[in-house]
Amino acid sequence: MRTGLRTGRLAAATAAAAAGVIALAGCGVGDTGAGGELTMATGSTGGTYYPLGAEMAKIWSDNIEGVNVSTQSSGASVENMRLLDQGENELVMAINGVAANAVDGEADFADEPLSNPGDVRMLGNVYPEVLQIVASADSGIETIEDLKGKRVDIGPPGSGTAVAAEQILEAYGMSLDDIEVFNSTFEEASTKLSDGQTDAAFAILALPAGSIEQVATSTDVQLVDITGDGLETLTSDNPSYSPLTIEGGTYSGQDEPAETVTNWATLYTTADLDEETAYNLVKEMYERADEIGHDVGSQVKLETAVDGQGAVDFHPGAKRYYEEEGALG
Repeated sequence: MRTGLRTGRLAAATAAAAAGVIALAGCGVGDTGAGGELTMATGSTGGTYYPLGAEMAKIWSDNIEGVNVSTQSSGASVENMRLLDQGENELVMAINGVAANAVDGEADFADEPLSNPGDVRMLGNVYPEVLQIVASADSGIETIEDLKGKRVDIGPPGSGTAVAAEQILEAYGMSLDDIEVFNSTFEEASTKLSDGQTDAAFAILALPAGSIEQVATSTDVQLVDITGDGLETLTSDNPSYSPLTIEGGTYSGQDEPAETVTNWATLYTTADLDEETAYNLVKEMYERADEIGHDVGSQVKLETAVDGQGAVDFHPGAKRYYEEEGALG
């Protein structure tokens, strides 16, 4: 199915992205030597993780006292899992499928596995990460197979988007060698697509994606569906993916639904984080989700907090909260 997005003036969904110092804790902070200073790695400034992380930080700082935590931009999922493993960050946001690969030593972690994969702990899902492939109308790209020989932006090196792009191409019998690869941040990818420097771009973003709206203001673009045998192969080989329909009207000019897949943006830590801090983090994140001003705030739900857990164990503090709330079966 070809889903067109008409050129038009669209309001960009831009969230405040100030990364401040926040306070986290309760009784028991530092019991396991976690220390009073924690940092959370997010993503590029043009993505969702960065501004959302700042809002989560504000909620924590307003409602939990004790430990100082700062947020920072990064290359997102793959890089974040390595930063967590290296002790550079105590909290990270990452796609659940990437985290599973990190713990299992697969995909981007096959040749360079984590030093301590058994120490990674899941705190909880934040929001659904929707894979969206956008192509310029002039490119003639209507299917995944049409990407062959085209100039395609697959996202920043080490990002979950780059991992997903390679997995999707493989599911359709292709590889990165079949396309001219560009590795850009979300905002750079939008500019290149608008300027005609590329033909298509992969993006794993929340709905609606501001970067897609931005490029549609100056360029006729369309969403490329993920369907058929390739979809079946993808979800069979990578169980962390789930089919998802982007409803018609999600973007200006998008009259028809588009078929794609989703993972989860998830909050991770290590076994070193003390139990009470972990408990307070998840409690405040879900119980005050309605205070999040970002568009994905309505998608931060206790009901989906534990979906797609995979190979990563829950942190005891998070597990205790979920058990109290009946979120674990």
